[in-house]
Amino acid sequence: MSSEGGPAITRRGMMLVLSSPSGAGKTTLARMLIAADPIIKLSVSVTTRARRPGEAHGTDYYFVSPEEFRLMVNRGELLENARVFDNLYGTPAKPVQEALMAGHDILFDIDWQGTQQLERTARDDLVRVFILPPSMQDLERRLKARAQDAPEIVARRMAKAHDEMSHWAEYDYVIVNHDIDQALKSLCSVVSAERLRRHRQTGLTDYVRSLQQDR
Repeated sequence: MSSEGGPAITRRGMMLVLSSPSGAGKTTLARMLIAADPIIKLSVSVTTRARRPGEAHGTDYYFVSPEEFRLMVNRGELLENARVFDNLYGTPAKPVQEALMAGHDILFDIDWQGTQQLERTARDDLVRVFILPPSMQDLERRLKARAQDAPEIVARRMAKAHDEMSHWAEYDYVIVNHDIDQALKSLCSVVSAERLRRHRQTGLTDYVRSLQQDR
């Protein structure tokens, strides 16, 4: 795996977490980032919530029953899991670890609860980014515009947003999504810098030794 266009230095992937209140744009940013960078793979979560129009099992989420979800937790198959509103969400561990070892970066679209769990179990691999809306009025407008939830659900999401935003200081980076294209540029800058972290470039020792022997 090359490092930002340089020599072929083996690199361990990172776990890139995007969190935000519902409607702040993290899912749109996640899709744009994956389209722009083929090294980044989306972590597909397991959930008990109902499938929304256009969503596909195994692509957007793995849709399972509450009973199946609890079995996965009991078997230790999830890196993290959390209840969000009335539904359960979790991250399967095996595909994530395999991707990191292969040098792929894994993108997580999860909330602060899941992020705190990953902090305890995978801190060295973790990069945390929080997305803020430009205003609460804009957040409500976006929630209503996507027309996926009933009015009472929109109201619940707005009420929840204040609590979600109180966790912004737990993250490594914060991006205010005034403009989606500019927010994407900022996110790409984070990715580029984090890939150059010394501890992620696992092949550096061998590479430096080769330089020292090349006389």
